[in-house]
Amino acid sequence: MKTYRIAAIPGDGIGKEVVPEGQKVLQALAASDPSLKFEFESFDWGGDYYRTHGMMMPENGLDALRDKDAILFGSAGDPHIPDHITLWGLRLKICQGFDQYANVRPTRILPGIDAPLKRCTPEQLNWIIVRENSEGEYSGVGGRAHQGHPIEVATDVSMMTRAGVERIMRYAFKLAQSRPRKLLTVVTKSNAQRHAMVMWDEIAVQISKEFPDVTWDKELVDAATARMVNRPATLDTLVATNLHADILSDLAAALAGSLGIAPTGNIDPERRYPSMFEPIHGSAFDIMGKGLANPIGTFWSVVMLLEHLGEQAAADRLMKAIEEVTANPRLHTRDLGGLATTAQVTAAVCEKIT
Repeated sequence: MKTYRIAAIPGDGIGKEVVPEGQKVLQALAASDPSLKFEFESFDWGGDYYRTHGMMMPENGLDALRDKDAILFGSAGDPHIPDHITLWGLRLKICQGFDQYANVRPTRILPGIDAPLKRCTPEQLNWIIVRENSEGEYSGVGGRAHQGHPIEVATDVSMMTRAGVERIMRYAFKLAQSRPRKLLTVVTKSNAQRHAMVMWDEIAVQISKEFPDVTWDKELVDAATARMVNRPATLDTLVATNLHADILSDLAAALAGSLGIAPTGNIDPERRYPSMFEPIHGSAFDIMGKGLANPIGTFWSVVMLLEHLGEQAAADRLMKAIEEVTANPRLHTRDLGGLATTAQVTAAVCEKIT
């Protein structure tokens, strides 16, 4: 029996509610499978930590995470702290510090969920978006000068490196190759961004030669949004830059029914450092403390965590339990048009597992 060491970082808002529910699901899996064991260490980093210490996490915080097998993360965001502080001080500090350069976001319509795309079957909307997670538009390069004066200037520079683009393209092509349709769409904006995005396109062509069995095409990001709505069945695996995939994956989650059900994994494919798994819904302070948060996004993120650890059987059991619960409208939370509470959904999933 292997014991997996999991770092739990609830963060802010409803992250404090859904991460403990994710831990309960992992404990339920372990209770019904003697080959599984999880040890959790919780970290109180986030907005409250910032108010006390002036930083979102300790300067040496990465060292406390380094020996963990995976990280379960909640959210970063506090209405009383500027967003760039909460994001760069916690989530991005971990993602970039551990070079989690592949952000992977699966999307599909789960059983029982009334998705906005009425003409689309669950088989037709089954996507996975690969987001470059280490550079691009979120590289942090830029600055401000002459603040408050009429001549004030501010810059944010998108930085792409050949090494960074090659590795995310290769990851995306390999992922597409592993899926039944072997289909990849490379999202770009090279008609307007004529330097870095042109390099992005050129590297896609180069990497595609390593995967002759993968069918691929190229789509401008603005056209990709319309294609996701009008022709969802033509898409399977998508790869996009840090900003483009950030936007497209939220659209994908909404089209599948709710941001509350959507998972993501921040992956270090080389496994030098722990990877981090989180729901994409954010801190949602407006519903904090009311028992309304949908834990399904966290549970699906736990599925990805288990898959990354090589525990496919446990991942399959949990995904089956999730689908059985979403198929019951009485177990839908408010974001899905239902009345169920966070605790009720968790209890139902744990019952299906055991």
